[in-house]
Amino acid sequence: MTLRRRLYLTLEPTEKGGVLERIFEIVLIAMIILNIVAIILVSVPDHFEKYREFFHVFEIFSVVFFTIEYFARLYAIVENPRYKDPVRGRLRYAKTGMAIVDLLAILPFYLTFLPIDLRFLRIFRLMALFRMFKIARYMRAMELFKRVLKERKEQLTLSFIFILFILIIISFFMYFAEHEAQPDKFGSIPQAMWWGIATLTTVGYGDVVPITPLGKVLGGFIALTGVAILALPTGILSSGFFELLHKPKGAKHICPHCGKEFHD
Repeated sequence: MTLRRRLYLTLEPTEKGGVLERIFEIVLIAMIILNIVAIILVSVPDHFEKYREFFHVFEIFSVVFFTIEYFARLYAIVENPRYKDPVRGRLRYAKTGMAIVDLLAILPFYLTFLPIDLRFLRIFRLMALFRMFKIARYMRAMELFKRVLKERKEQLTLSFIFILFILIIISFFMYFAEHEAQPDKFGSIPQAMWWGIATLTTVGYGDVVPITPLGKVLGGFIALTGVAILALPTGILSSGFFELLHKPKGAKHICPHCGKEFHD
């Protein structure tokens, strides 16, 4: 077995591996968790001032670790048949979601060496939070979630479009019911949409409320129907998870596009 093949098997959680692969997986997950804890603690002024040097050293160590991991993945990815071309395969992999997350996890550190405006740089430093998304590669439940989203994407898209239409319609009616009484809060349909979002999601901030009789009637009706409307995507996801978890392995399915049978 070549070094590159061994490196690929170690780095890829989808490939079967042995003790070495398991150890690396545990170390990487531990590093990601420690980075998340460090990001949280740095935001506490007392902790940051007291352990400033430790946080700085740990940040450098983490960046070096994740940088080596990122380039090791780029080097070994050609062992995957989907990316076997040495140049185009690596470029294709670099554009995948997880590869972009890996890059964004280390990019803020290297940007500090460039002559960039400090305000702009602070925004980029927030991208260090992408390190927490690296753990998704090692969560088997994420694969299940991705499959459900893929299988139900059309229904979810339609449900969100329906919710958007409902939001526009209720904002339109509330604008005409309330804009004369409250021109500062319902002065336009986009302004009314803020109230519509808070009401449909049942958040109810209370900063914008209807005061006219018609507005109150509309508001009560919309508040009652908001729960049912937002239950649409929840029901779609729930049924998708139920079907996927209870689907027997090797079950036959009919492709809705070509009509052919296929198995899991």
